[in-house]
Amino acid sequence: MTSTGEDLGELLRDLTPQVLGVLVRRGADFAAAEDAVQEALVEALRHWPEGRPEQPRAWLVTVARRKLVDAQRSAYARERRELRVHLEPDPGPAEQADDTLLLLSRCCHPALTPASAIALTLRAVGGLTTAQIAEAFLVPEATMAQRITRAKRTVSGQRFDRPGEVGAVLRVLYLVFNEGFTGTVDLAEEAIRLTRQLAAATDDPEVDGLLALMLLHHARRRARRTPHGDVIPLAEQDRSLWDGAMITEGVEVLQAALARDALGEYQAQAAIAALHDDAASAEETDWPQILEWYDELLRLAPSPVVALNRAVAVGEVDGPLAGLRQVEGLPEDLPRRDAVAAWLLERAGDVEEAARRYACAAERATNLAERAHLTRQAARLRSGASKPRRDPR
Repeated sequence: MTSTGEDLGELLRDLTPQVLGVLVRRGADFAAAEDAVQEALVEALRHWPEGRPEQPRAWLVTVARRKLVDAQRSAYARERRELRVHLEPDPGPAEQADDTLLLLSRCCHPALTPASAIALTLRAVGGLTTAQIAEAFLVPEATMAQRITRAKRTVSGQRFDRPGEVGAVLRVLYLVFNEGFTGTVDLAEEAIRLTRQLAAATDDPEVDGLLALMLLHHARRRARRTPHGDVIPLAEQDRSLWDGAMITEGVEVLQAALARDALGEYQAQAAIAALHDDAASAEETDWPQILEWYDELLRLAPSPVVALNRAVAVGEVDGPLAGLRQVEGLPEDLPRRDAVAAWLLERAGDVEEAARRYACAAERATNLAERAHLTRQAARLRSGASKPRRDPR
């Protein structure tokens, strides 16, 4: 069976984490196993265009195992027989799920910093090049290469014979998703792809909750910016640009997760996103239900960020002054606190203070697009061109 270059590349990308997971689970050093898999991929690119093997994954595992043994033979001659035993994969596809979770768990090991975990996940599981990851995070390639090397060294010294906590993996995938689109790689789409893999490999409603959350947010991607890159608040977005098929899928995934009666924070966040996506216009948003879900989310995962988002819902349901009272009790250095306060103040009629708070929020913004958006809001109020705004984003 011959393969086109595009089909072959897609197949190899899907198989890479599975093969690496087999080697790691069998006791191979992480960095050495990754090198062996890369060599096996080179062999596949050389031979498969003429005829793909009947069992591509098994072929890659066998070749990678041989490459690994060859590389270590001179240094570890006395362990050659043990290596051959430990690196021999068991037959059958039933292991794929465990291997996927194992590899993700290793990349998201608690000994790693979030930045290192993200980089290692994108490299080892996502199949991205070091250059692509560096561009996505706006750092030099050499810096990213050092970060990945240190991460590999850290996890190579950890005992890891079974998958770790799924929650640690979800947190890293959530962080990857929130990086969005930078450079040539859409990290949001990459996070969705990896979360789909994890959902297929596990039986955890919170994994489905995270997948639903990603789908429901990513469905709005085309409406979030102007052609010039300016931020468009949720209330002002052209909802005809939202991806209806993606919203439908996200709702279906969420409903199946909620039906299992094991509520978690990602399911609660997804429920809030679904209510926003379900509204035909900003005015039709079911804010009382959203507030109920924020109450649930605050119970499941209490944090100042959740409380700040809840204050927006309180402002919609009980009025801006009630929302402001919620904001006043939150830390002054909380990101977006001034932006939310400004929006509530504007709705309460205090235009001068709202303009000041928008300007303060712009000074503290770390994202250039967000800073420009907040600066425009301050200028709009100072010029007297005030108009109702239904949300601060």
